[in-house]
Amino acid sequence: MDVEDLQTFVEVADAGGISPAARRLGVSKSIVSRRLFRLEAELGVQLLARTTRGAALTEAGITFRDHAARVCTEIDIARETILPAGDLRGLIRIAAPLSFGSTHLAPAFAELARRHPRLQVHACYSDRVVDIVAEGFDCAVRIGYLKDSNLIACRIAPIHGNFVASPDYIREHGAPETPDELVEHQVLMQGTESWRLIDGDKPIVVHPQGRFKADNGVALTVAAVAGLGIAALPDFLIEGHVASGSLVPVLTRYPFPDAGIYVVRPPGHHPARKIRILTELLIEYFGANSTRTTTRR
Repeated sequence: MDVEDLQTFVEVADAGGISPAARRLGVSKSIVSRRLFRLEAELGVQLLARTTRGAALTEAGITFRDHAARVCTEIDIARETILPAGDLRGLIRIAAPLSFGSTHLAPAFAELARRHPRLQVHACYSDRVVDIVAEGFDCAVRIGYLKDSNLIACRIAPIHGNFVASPDYIREHGAPETPDELVEHQVLMQGTESWRLIDGDKPIVVHPQGRFKADNGVALTVAAVAGLGIAALPDFLIEGHVASGSLVPVLTRYPFPDAGIYVVRPPGHHPARKIRILTELLIEYFGANSTRTTTRR
């Protein structure tokens, strides 16, 4: 039984279809289909019910999927054990935030590929919170505050930020002096999130409202510069605007709690070696570039 066929079946099962599995694996749909037919022929059972909308697991497929995934994991661990020290091969799929990832993480991912020429590095940049298990990622890099989940997280570096508004907005609406005054202002948000502040040693949570929302930090920065409201943004997006005077910090007596940059991975006692090496490289990278990366959020 071909291990590649097993891995392909697991990808199709998790992705919900041949097309998304082919994109994950970086191969054509015909190759994925050929591997599946070969596996089903060898087993003598149908693992997937193919439909116009994708592929659903049969009863046999549901049973076989977990066994196949365990076999693939054990083989990956065995391969890593016998590889020369520092050598990586195979594929690592990483989910990363769009604004921060394309500027701060992309050089580190490129360095990972440079150091390990036999490793395929696939990075997906998006500001939505990716379900790394359901979507087949090995890990994700996340910034800010982590929500409770069963994922395993490793903190890479701190990240900080500020509340800001444009001079035009402050001239027209004034600047809030306390968190309670935020309810009187237009606030720029990614969704319906709460804002966390520190009053002395006491954490505060406020629930601001606003008519302008965007799922991307760069877009919120543009809106803040345009005078549409108060934004809570990381320093790596706003420090140039603050230096030029196009944005002004507000609520400076009520800072953000320290957030962080994290590598998160699916639950399991032993992370894959490729994830451990990526994590070590990011710690190395952010430590060497602390003036750029320990920016506030």
